[in-house]
Amino acid sequence: MTRLSLLDLAFFIAENEASPKHVAGLHIHQIPKGVKGGGASFARQLYEEFLTHSDVQPPFDQVINFVSAGMMPSWSTADSVDLAQHVFFHKLKAGANGRDDLYALTARLHEPMLDRSRPLWEVHVIAGLWDKQFAIYYKMHHAVADGITMTRWGVESLRTTVDDMSVTPVWTFDHTRRSRGLGGKKRLDQAVAGTVWKQLTANSKRAVGIGRLTAMLALEAVKLTKNAIALPFMASGNTPFTGNATPGRQFATAAVPMARIDAIRKVARATLNHVALTCLDGAMHRYLADEGVVLDRPITIQMPVNLRREDEKAAGNKIGIILVDLSPPTDDAYVRLRNVGYSLRNVRAMIDAVAPEAVETYTILTGLLGQIAGMLKLADVITPMGNTLVSNVPGPAKRLYLKGAPLLEMHPVSTLPATHLLNITLFSYAGTLYVGLIATDALPNLSRLAAYVEEEIATLEAAVGIA
Repeated sequence: MTRLSLLDLAFFIAENEASPKHVAGLHIHQIPKGVKGGGASFARQLYEEFLTHSDVQPPFDQVINFVSAGMMPSWSTADSVDLAQHVFFHKLKAGANGRDDLYALTARLHEPMLDRSRPLWEVHVIAGLWDKQFAIYYKMHHAVADGITMTRWGVESLRTTVDDMSVTPVWTFDHTRRSRGLGGKKRLDQAVAGTVWKQLTANSKRAVGIGRLTAMLALEAVKLTKNAIALPFMASGNTPFTGNATPGRQFATAAVPMARIDAIRKVARATLNHVALTCLDGAMHRYLADEGVVLDRPITIQMPVNLRREDEKAAGNKIGIILVDLSPPTDDAYVRLRNVGYSLRNVRAMIDAVAPEAVETYTILTGLLGQIAGMLKLADVITPMGNTLVSNVPGPAKRLYLKGAPLLEMHPVSTLPATHLLNITLFSYAGTLYVGLIATDALPNLSRLAAYVEEEIATLEAAVGIA
């Protein structure tokens, strides 16, 4: 059995019906040319083929044990995995095959918690889309994998050429297998020694890092630094983005060609994150103005950062969540871009200055405070940790295929804390930046916010002088 890390365990502790802790992805495929029957039969046959791949590998065969001989909660291997409880087929009703209907179904599938008595994942094949297309919705508990890990696993199950018709579903790979090589006992001894050294040094790195973080927060609190890191519980509570989460969900997306973002980056000497967050900042301010909300301070976002080493490919989570102030309110998109860039550069410098263990501890502690507020239903009355969550998950740059079916779109579908009504995830794939917006059904006009994101790209282009 494998014990959970504190961060992985936190996703279970924080989970309830109003705030399930799973992450998901919505993939939209084009039916291959030459397939007859409008494409629904292709999706159905793919679903049936999925069910024949019963050799389920870790971590897709793992179940959670909360009580195990006095140990911390841990993963153990299920006696068996019934694919009929994990792989499902849907077909949109005739005449109801628009994007809105697909997103409504996605929101419904995203609402319920995963059954903890079984391995914590689901795959839904969805037929009956527009223009001979079908979709697949992948869902996995956040304690099993973070967004970057889940993306890597999904990519491994797809093909890079249209003529490769082999099908290897994501659950048929052993994603926990370590690379093996020569060395025998010597290699094992080195691994044990390395583990001992890692344990001895981790606590000291954590302590030093926490000390640095505390000093940075103290300097920010007395205004001796600017934007080194945003202070928790200082965001404006006067927005519809925060409050006590409710079980219902709604989903919307935006999509921006990467070529347009790259053109802005080149002219303004900015990064993808700078451009994307500038557009999100402008879109959120426009949305708030429609709702009668005008802020006198920046929007504060909670932003996950990847803490994995470049060669680290284990399951579970290795992320930190930090607070970032975006731009002070302004009508000038270029000024907004510069303000966002300044804030992100300072935050990046802060992250690089402390050990990943310290950022992870900071994430757990601040998350615990947010969890207490959520459990006590205080999100409507206290100052929120931040206004919303925004994450950026890099995806594959090249087109991928599933049994000859081109993967046209990859949309991220994230989770919601108990104190937030909105979460935004950026995902890049094959020359397009996709923006996935998941919200409770209490947030008004989510689709309008998504539309504003796409419009803000044009606003920023004009601001930097791109025709």
